[in-house]
Amino acid sequence: MSRKILVTSALPYANGSIHLGHLVEYIQSDIWVRFQKMLGNICYYVCADDTHGTPVMLRAEKEGITPEKLIDRVWHEHKADFDGFHVEFDNYGSTHSVETKHFSETIYKNLRNAGLIEKRSIEQFYDPIKQMFLPDRFIKGECPKCGAKDQYGDNCEVCGAAYAPTEVKNPYSAVSGAKPELRDSDHYFFKLSDLRCQEFLRDWTTKGTLQPEAANKMQEWLGSGDENKLSDWDISRDAPYFGFEIPDAPGKYFYVWLDAPVGYMGSFKQLCEKDGINFDDYWKPGSDAELYHFIGKDILYFHALFWPAMLENAGFRTPTRLFAHGFLTVNGEKMSKSRGTFITADSYIKQGLNPEYLRYYFAAKLNGTMEDLDLNFEDFVAKVNSDLIGKYVNIASRTAGFITKQFDGELMEMPESVHPIFGQSVIALSNEETDRADINPQSVNKLDASYEDHLINNSRELLHEFQLASHDLKIIYENRDFAKASRLIMRLADVANKYVSEEKPWELSKLGIQAEKLHFACSLSINLVRILTIYLKPVLPKLAVQVESFLNVPPLQWSDALQTLPGGHTINPYQHLMIRVDQKQIDTMIEANKETLAPTADSHSQVRHAESQQHAIAPIAETISIDDFSKVDLRVAKIVNAEHVEGADKLLKLTLDIGEEKSRTVFAGIKSAYDPEKLKGRMTVMVANLAPRKMKFGLSEGMVLAASGDAPGLFILSPDDGAQPGMRVK
Repeated sequence: MSRKILVTSALPYANGSIHLGHLVEYIQSDIWVRFQKMLGNICYYVCADDTHGTPVMLRAEKEGITPEKLIDRVWHEHKADFDGFHVEFDNYGSTHSVETKHFSETIYKNLRNAGLIEKRSIEQFYDPIKQMFLPDRFIKGECPKCGAKDQYGDNCEVCGAAYAPTEVKNPYSAVSGAKPELRDSDHYFFKLSDLRCQEFLRDWTTKGTLQPEAANKMQEWLGSGDENKLSDWDISRDAPYFGFEIPDAPGKYFYVWLDAPVGYMGSFKQLCEKDGINFDDYWKPGSDAELYHFIGKDILYFHALFWPAMLENAGFRTPTRLFAHGFLTVNGEKMSKSRGTFITADSYIKQGLNPEYLRYYFAAKLNGTMEDLDLNFEDFVAKVNSDLIGKYVNIASRTAGFITKQFDGELMEMPESVHPIFGQSVIALSNEETDRADINPQSVNKLDASYEDHLINNSRELLHEFQLASHDLKIIYENRDFAKASRLIMRLADVANKYVSEEKPWELSKLGIQAEKLHFACSLSINLVRILTIYLKPVLPKLAVQVESFLNVPPLQWSDALQTLPGGHTINPYQHLMIRVDQKQIDTMIEANKETLAPTADSHSQVRHAESQQHAIAPIAETISIDDFSKVDLRVAKIVNAEHVEGADKLLKLTLDIGEEKSRTVFAGIKSAYDPEKLKGRMTVMVANLAPRKMKFGLSEGMVLAASGDAPGLFILSPDDGAQPGMRVK
């Protein structure tokens, strides 16, 4: 019986271009959806542009157009980018739709009726020139903790401190430059601190809906027992604002993070109306359908806490699973406009690079966890040329011509196909490599050289072993461990190439008496190409279409791997399927991005809003002299102990060894990013001559160094191996 599955990806913000960091998520989702469809499951994939909020309103104003015109233009740009990389949505909508408005209002009213909405008066900064209340990110000033200038209204990028906008010293509006005024305003809050939400989330986040590392992070945010660490969530914004007005609250609008995830429902509703699907079958409590959200780990907080709590208490079903992935680095570093590695999807396509190169490379890196992945261009060129051209395509290019020229394109009958005994694959991965795929290590054996020779000399066994791999790969794809799938597929390709090399069809073709052997060897090779194509089709859908045309077969399904092409089946003449990557194309693309993607004043808003994975670097601070720098005493420090601070939401207490007789105590605002146990014994860098600061939790005797950007996340610095506590950093 087929499964009913609905898949979504996080909504890209309608204020900038799609870049390679974004594509990690959409390619990952698309591969999984295509795999499910090949199995015969009913699987729908929907997404939408996230269109509301202050940044869109201000950008439209700057361009002299309406927000509606701006989001329509960006929608078409985004859709073209996704089409260019073969990301195939069943519906791609917009949060600025009647469907999303309906569900946003329905959820709000149901939460209000459940007693989970509360109106409160709060104090906010107001721009007297623009005549608007300012979101945190549009307030700048001096950090109240370390005094750094030009910091955002919610956190300092220099010391990592988090604070309320009202704590900022010498604040100014990032919109007009004016000094903001504090004014009172009525806001609406979703009572996430309510006991009903707390109890539900403690259960929901621990019953397999999240990856283990994500579940652990949720427990840090939720607390345990009677501890209540969640604050109520401000879901309203004041006019002027581009979004949906809150029912019965003139001049108040839904905060973008309320209606953005509701866009999943709105987009799916559009698909339902178009294709006659029952919406309630997928979104009502008790639904037997499966609902999966693919997201970046930077928006886990919203999707694992706010979103399920909203759905649960508003009368809708909650997600079956959340699949969070890590960030993308390029050549080992954060994407950078100055280095030309902040690369848009459009610029990649314009260089003539095959989008399936990137799909395969990302697949070869994605393992179903929240680990970050790196796009190393030297490795990219080598891997694509080696795996796709040198291995996979090479099998057909070395054998198909003989079938066409000497046998009129007709294939020979293969040995009778048998149904494999699942779990007895010989061509498989080592026990260590099977850990993440939920395959019984006792049921697979590593391919050794002696057995490889046996397979090469026994074509029946070779064919059957290729078919047996369908079971292992089915489990691996289901678990989203595409990296492991690519390794297994390429191992099969290696065996097929070795078979071709051993049979030497180019020599057999010169010997008339060997015609039957030539016919058989090439026919078997073509059948192996067909099976490999089935296994690669979720990753390389367009290449699979080319191979289907060459093989003269209908669209390949997963179950087709267990059959062979019949004797007498005619294939079409072979044409080149893929060419090698040229390093010059990569170099040209990087240079082009250096020229066309120069940083702009509002570059922090030119990516995926609250969901953005990658951001332009923060502006460089004012120039200082070497004498100024020498006043800062940076020392290598060993974290001897790390522990939670009772009553502190953001702090960890660190005990540091910097080579002195007595250890130092530092309170660091890194609780959201690190498990204290995993910090113990780690080396880092601290400011050793910072004046001690008296806090209500104790005396802080310095500051550890950490990196951060616009997206959530802090990353403490570590020295290279060999550095010892007390060494000066200079």
